[in-house]
Amino acid sequence: MYQLRYRGREVTQSDVEFIRALIARHPGVSRRRLSERLCEAWNWRQENGALKDMVCRGLMLALSRASLIELPALKKRPCNPLARRRRPALIEVDTSPIETALKDLAPLVFQQVRRAADEPLFNAMIDRYHYLKYTQPVGEHLKFMVYAGCRPVALFGWSSAARHLAPRDRFLGWPAEKRKANIRYVAYNTRYLIPPWVRVPHLASHLLSRMTRTLSEEWQNVYGHGVYFAETFVDPTLHRGICYKAANWILMGRTTGRGKADQTGRPNRSLKEVLGLPLVEDFRERLLAT
Repeated sequence: MYQLRYRGREVTQSDVEFIRALIARHPGVSRRRLSERLCEAWNWRQENGALKDMVCRGLMLALSRASLIELPALKKRPCNPLARRRRPALIEVDTSPIETALKDLAPLVFQQVRRAADEPLFNAMIDRYHYLKYTQPVGEHLKFMVYAGCRPVALFGWSSAARHLAPRDRFLGWPAEKRKANIRYVAYNTRYLIPPWVRVPHLASHLLSRMTRTLSEEWQNVYGHGVYFAETFVDPTLHRGICYKAANWILMGRTTGRGKADQTGRPNRSLKEVLGLPLVEDFRERLLAT
């Protein structure tokens, strides 16, 4: 009896036979359309109702490579956007100094800009002014710009959390099965940028606190579910993470310094502090729920 576990789903021999029958019923249909039909048949959907098309396509490709199904020939081979991704286009912004007290700053407005007109500006500013540059997030992710009047004074990038992170999992008391089921409820702060010409005392921790108070609602609006916990990394050889600690983020531990592709068992990069922040009072109960 054949059995495969793929992205949390047990794929049995009867599932394989169902896919074979689906392919036989739709000769000449593209691989993409077959994966969409399979998602519809299995009701395999994201929290926001969208089909898990890419995950389903990956499953079918894995079965094909194992010679368990025969997929139709590729009609065209799309380029890999991650392998050939261009740097964000340079966009000029007003870099005249903003130096004032926080109370005297123009009203601060948070704007979620993913799939919006200012997303290219977000990408360009992160790439130009953040020391980690811009990389395209994968999975669920949101991008925020904070404006004082018409000028951006801060940028936040958030994405899906790492599946395995020992300090976080120990802090939460997270067994593997609960982590796999509920990892989507953790958000990872990938980027936080205050442009170098913005020099406003206490602005960084103030914005971070406001951002995390609205993050779960914003996630709900886009993906159909909230988030209950936030995490980030701070490299202590470069930064002290003062704004996170001032905004009540908790030091949960340090990374091993090996990276997820390491096979040597020895550190090959700096050890980073792992910081976390509960976004709701009953975060543990929610993250440990079945």
